[in-house]
Amino acid sequence: MQRTEISTYGEFGLIKHLTEKFKIENSSTLKGVGDDAAVLSFETKKVLITTDLLLEGIHFDLVYVPLMHLGYKAAIVNFSDIYAMNGTPTQITVSIGVSKRFSVEDLEQLYAGIEMACKKYGVDLVGGDTSASLTGLTISITCIGQADENKIVYRNTAKENDLICVTGNLGSAYMGLQLLEREKVVFAANDQAQPDFENRDYILQRQLKPEARKDIIEMLAEKGVIPNSMIDISDGLSSELIHICTQSNVGCRIYEDKIPINIQAVIMAEELNMSIVTAALNGGEDYELLFTAALEDYDKILTMDGVAIVGHTTKSEYGLQLVGREGEELELRAQGWNSLDE
Repeated sequence: MQRTEISTYGEFGLIKHLTEKFKIENSSTLKGVGDDAAVLSFETKKVLITTDLLLEGIHFDLVYVPLMHLGYKAAIVNFSDIYAMNGTPTQITVSIGVSKRFSVEDLEQLYAGIEMACKKYGVDLVGGDTSASLTGLTISITCIGQADENKIVYRNTAKENDLICVTGNLGSAYMGLQLLEREKVVFAANDQAQPDFENRDYILQRQLKPEARKDIIEMLAEKGVIPNSMIDISDGLSSELIHICTQSNVGCRIYEDKIPINIQAVIMAEELNMSIVTAALNGGEDYELLFTAALEDYDKILTMDGVAIVGHTTKSEYGLQLVGREGEELELRAQGWNSLDE
């Protein structure tokens, strides 16, 4: 396999090589890669900005994460934050720190994944930076988006008696991670062992190649529903719902039997003797949307494919409650993943 040292290109040559295939798709991008700064124009729209930092060994493990998948996912997690504000992602900047163990071909794979995500979601790459690193691979992506001022949705604007809704299903990405970690241990003990991924394609995809819920934002617009509050589920349902309730000064009641869960995730949890409900509440990396909506939107939400109503908000003094299958009430706690605990 060909290996081209990064030093062959030099910093500016490398950036040009990695980004020259990216096409401009948004009229708001007046100048992209190639100058001292990008030039953007959003006219009457409000600008949304989010950023994510991914560190090798903390946020991803290259033993089982292909670089193309990593690039795709790194972009998607930023797009998801913009959609969670009821906006549209339009531009990204990508900065990487890379050690000598990586070749130009490795970085081509990483950027191919980023390009794939940009093309699918209509986002322009408009800048970034590269630097040498002594600690493996670091990826920093900043995403810029746009939204009409009266349609931006925040975390702190939920109302009492709102419907609590989630998209897709929860816990699958976490169970995909557990499967990959299990097979990593097997491989470490026997490097001739073949990974056992049979009938596990869905949970693997949810971990390695998640999607942002652009379709849900479009569906909400079509139905004429503007959520009262919204957040993407990156750290687990419990953690994100606590964010909304705390910042909005409301309580909540959600119901265990209403939480959407995929059957592959259930089977994987049973194999590993884990609680799938705990995974759904605290696993994270689902990149689904959690939103609250007014009761009068109930009939509209019922017609939305891929959206489940899992509970409702209450007065703040009623607390944050998970109602179990037998009617028992448990206090909802934030047990999602925290990189600062590593």
